[in-house]
Amino acid sequence: MTAPTLVVHNLSYRYRTRQDFALRGCSFSAYPGEIILVAGASGCGKTTLMRCINGLIPHSYRGGELHGSILIKGEPVTGHSLSSLAQRVGTVLQDPEKQIVGAYVLNEVAFGLENLALPRETILQRVDEVLNFLGIAHLRDRETFALSGGEKQKVALAGVLAMQPDLILLDEPLASLDPASAQEALDAIRRLADNGKTVLIIEHRVEDVLRIRPDKVLYLEDGVQRYWGPVEGFLAMADPTQVKLPAEYTARAIRSRLSTSVPAERPSMTIRRNGDGRSEPLVVFEHVDFWYDPDRPVLHDVSTDIRVGDVIALLGPNGSGKTTLVKHAICLLRPRRGRVLVAGRDTRKTTAAQTARTVGYVFQSPSHMLFAPTVAEELAFGPRNIGFDEAAIARNVAEAVRITHLEGLESLPPLSLSFGQQRRVGIAAVVAMRSHILAMDEPTSGQDYRHYTAFMDAIMAMRHQGNGEAPFKAILFITHDLDLALSYANRIWLFAEGRLVADGPPEQVLADDALLQRCRLIPTSLLRLNRALLPQTGRFQRAEALAPYLPPTLAADRPSGGMPMT
Repeated sequence: MTAPTLVVHNLSYRYRTRQDFALRGCSFSAYPGEIILVAGASGCGKTTLMRCINGLIPHSYRGGELHGSILIKGEPVTGHSLSSLAQRVGTVLQDPEKQIVGAYVLNEVAFGLENLALPRETILQRVDEVLNFLGIAHLRDRETFALSGGEKQKVALAGVLAMQPDLILLDEPLASLDPASAQEALDAIRRLADNGKTVLIIEHRVEDVLRIRPDKVLYLEDGVQRYWGPVEGFLAMADPTQVKLPAEYTARAIRSRLSTSVPAERPSMTIRRNGDGRSEPLVVFEHVDFWYDPDRPVLHDVSTDIRVGDVIALLGPNGSGKTTLVKHAICLLRPRRGRVLVAGRDTRKTTAAQTARTVGYVFQSPSHMLFAPTVAEELAFGPRNIGFDEAAIARNVAEAVRITHLEGLESLPPLSLSFGQQRRVGIAAVVAMRSHILAMDEPTSGQDYRHYTAFMDAIMAMRHQGNGEAPFKAILFITHDLDLALSYANRIWLFAEGRLVADGPPEQVLADDALLQRCRLIPTSLLRLNRALLPQTGRFQRAEALAPYLPPTLAADRPSGGMPMT
């Protein structure tokens, strides 16, 4: 019988700065050619497990309490240095900004190989092989700082694959990728496993990973291993309100709990939309062209607006100009041609500080905006600098903490938190500023289903207070999550190659598969289910809200099997 690549036995770890264990009693084995999906809510111990496997614990995280053992190809992790482990265990971090060190893509992918002192010819051959394998050979000579978030994620993966490790750890590898790129990355991961590599993939996008047939699922909850076994058993035991599962499965699981058919009123999770296209314009884009390099234009003749009541989702492939356009609304960029008006003022004649009251922006990478010594001070910084009094600041900070579920973390340094928690701090910092428009770049990246639906619902509720004091007149979010867009947006902007190719309600824009394909979007199970039920529902909505429209499903229809852990 083939020996396991990885054996984890009774693993527990407590960080030096925490009282509770981040991981308790975790045990499992992974064999060559296997893909293991590691699932669970943000902060459940997934990243801690990864750090123990790749040696960051205890080599870099010192002073904690570690119990149990980890064997890589029969040898204890604790018996190897980090440099030695890097040749056996490849790690792709959740935030590529923390991993990329080279100025150019070629240098970045070659970095690890150069540290192994391999011959130049071997290095260049491996670099070209892995770039072709991932379909990013065209990025070979590009500067890394000019890449989109998704392109950086692919380059980080390329740098790891070039080292040819036996075990590959992927921490939210799909977080910054458009749907087509995510499918390509997953296909590459499947090929790696088929070629004998062992892959552990930490991912909230469970449905996407299920497509490549993971061999086992490890499910963690509050640091405890709750399940280890086949996919079917995981689907049977997982709570669909906590873990994002395929839409029909979620809807049928919810439907089986209902005693009646379609209710007279919409379920509470349904989001009311009120953008009508006739309300007051807050931001206007007029024939905007932009380029960083004249030979590679980023935006082409973009004309559109943001109006009171809008909830706009920007969808499109990596590098299509989505983030670049939004940066024009916050004065980080000015158009090369055309103009942008924010609250009626030309952005060429105003500053980023002056536009902050109109547009508050949450960056894709938390490290680009977090700096304060504590979460509370981080959230107070923005409102204090735009003139709120201390009483208002305290109220705003408390409300932002509640909305983003940061209770208990107020006194901690933001950069000491998990990536998903850092994302929530970034969103909370803008919520506390009470800008008229909340603009978010990939707001759900690194977030588990329960947290991201909770804070999106809370933000929508604030927009719909109707008492004249609602902090947000409009919401704008850049996302690769098609389900997020169709669940919450009343308006979708589709981008392709720097052009705005569609602008309208989700039911209209997402009806054309050819258009979706052009924008590298892949229909999800939720989109397909919404299309099927649209004559009954009248509009797109979340899987939970679709449950009453399905015929009753017996509990016996649920898959069974697996090995729950108690």
